[in-house]
Amino acid sequence: MPFTWSGRATQTLSATAMGALLLTSAMKHFRDPAFFHQVVPDFLCRDDTGERPNGACAVMTRDEWVALSGLLEAGAAVGLLIPATRPATAWGVTAMFTAFLAGHADALRRAYGPAGTAAQRKVHTARLPLQLPLIAWAWSLRKPGQAARRRQ
Repeated sequence: MPFTWSGRATQTLSATAMGALLLTSAMKHFRDPAFFHQVVPDFLCRDDTGERPNGACAVMTRDEWVALSGLLEAGAAVGLLIPATRPATAWGVTAMFTAFLAGHADALRRAYGPAGTAAQRKVHTARLPLQLPLIAWAWSLRKPGQAARRRQ
């Protein structure tokens, strides 16, 4: 008799994998925040030096945005592991990854600008399209056992 996965088991495995990915990313936010600096759009960042005119409008520094997104990812990792909170968390993660598109697009724009380097162009050219499968993956976790029901 062949082994078959139930929809619930498949979703639990998928949610666990995404949770592990989010937790790994969250830890990197605190171990190597500079890695994420380029994907925080300038218009969001407070500039306490007074060099940029939008410094008065933005609420947090680049480091604070990186820390906040790391905390959100850590919380999302936990939320995906709990079946009762998984649907709401999946909606939130989908929205978070969608919002991150703006930062990735801005980083790609800057990488191809006059100050961009070849390494930045490579990294950001790869990072932007990777958001799309992450968005689809998070979206797939909204309803329990969805994948198994479609196959039947």
